[in-house]
Amino acid sequence: MKLVRYGAAGAEKPALLDDAGQLRDLSAHVDDITGDVLDDANLARLRELDPDSLPIVTGEHRIGACVGNIGKFLCIGLNYSDHAAETGAAIPEHPILFFKANSAIVGANDDVVMPRGSTHTDWECELGVVIGKTAKYVSKDKALEHVAGYCIVNDVSERHFQTQLTGQWTKGKSCDTFGPTGPWLVTRDEVPDPQKLGMTLDVNGKRMQTGNTATMIFTVAEIIEHLSHLFTLHPGDVISTGTPPGVGMGIKPEPVYLKKGDVMELRIDGLGVQRQQVDQDA
Repeated sequence: MKLVRYGAAGAEKPALLDDAGQLRDLSAHVDDITGDVLDDANLARLRELDPDSLPIVTGEHRIGACVGNIGKFLCIGLNYSDHAAETGAAIPEHPILFFKANSAIVGANDDVVMPRGSTHTDWECELGVVIGKTAKYVSKDKALEHVAGYCIVNDVSERHFQTQLTGQWTKGKSCDTFGPTGPWLVTRDEVPDPQKLGMTLDVNGKRMQTGNTATMIFTVAEIIEHLSHLFTLHPGDVISTGTPPGVGMGIKPEPVYLKKGDVMELRIDGLGVQRQQVDQDA
């Protein structure tokens, strides 16, 4: 299934995307697409519904983040071997973890708004992993059983805030609107191998990132194993698993960063398309 949340920010309604690409309202069956409905039993119940029996969502609607009330927004840094090479960084021995503030979360096609004075805002196309079953001390061979599904995340990053302001990466990762998530949550039965997904990101129609999850240093299963030995992963938590090469910071001879009016378009095989226009706080 492809699960969707549509409507005004803060008032999204649940839906699924049928085979014809139409939204079908799920409000009669669940209140929202949140962690408490992402376990295997609830997903199986929704999967048994006949899409043709569900109301068609008519008209144009904003698409919200594909998961509501996200618990933890966890991000893995430098997790692609070719991206690490691009930045000149050493291959990490363990997954690099940072958090993105939940206030950064927006819909897949909402504007990305650079904070005041930002001149180093960058793009990062990433595979998002949504937890559906509580994970604590999980082994990698069982890890994917704890996944509800997958989505696209744009881990937008202000590089000056990230690297030049004293403190953690979180400062450059958590600005408002810096976490477009969606457009839909694709349940794990539709993604038989999360390590075989092509991904691209364009800025103003120019291809900037081309990658594949096959070049991850730590696989989705290994990330879940590692994190679940540090703390409990709960249903509705989202893990953004790192980005392939082609970020603005890595462009030679001079980095290239986003500016007001730019348009980003992100794609991951089977997970849909994101499109954001860049604005800037006055």
